[in-house]
Amino acid sequence: MSKGIILYQSKYGSTKKYAEWLKQERNYVISETKKAEISYLKSFDTIVLGGGVYASGIAGLQFLKKNINRLSGRKIAVFAVGASPYDEKAIQQIREMHFKEALRNVPLFYCRGAWDEDRMTFGDRMLCKMLQKVVAKQNPEEYEPWQKALMSAAGGKCDWTDKEYLAPLLAYLEEIE
Repeated sequence: MSKGIILYQSKYGSTKKYAEWLKQERNYVISETKKAEISYLKSFDTIVLGGGVYASGIAGLQFLKKNINRLSGRKIAVFAVGASPYDEKAIQQIREMHFKEALRNVPLFYCRGAWDEDRMTFGDRMLCKMLQKVVAKQNPEEYEPWQKALMSAAGGKCDWTDKEYLAPLLAYLEEIE
């Protein structure tokens, strides 16, 4: 078997950037999740899936859920990329929602992404604006970390991507290999 592969699903580019940085660090093969074939994935010892966080879901995770039993014996990890700062409570909520049954023991890592309304689809931009209106009605002193990020990024461009966010994932990969 080969060493490892990074599968990623990136809508606006941050997840792809992290996948490419991870490839540089680990010398793994890299592929978009939508191009992945199970027969090919079975030739790898380690599979890392990266996806953006949208409405508390992780892009590409459905592929892993659908195929997890066919990938038994592989070391699997997931990294999620979102505009919010790291928040253990939010990460735990995502784990509880999406990492059940066969995914229960799959580790989840988080990397902060970017925000650029000019690049967003019309639908995403409208959803964000509606969410901002709802959040704006709350007391700013009581905002959750994601709400603070949403309100501070509104209308602007922010790029929080940083290779340092990969450190916990890289340490994990070093440990399991």
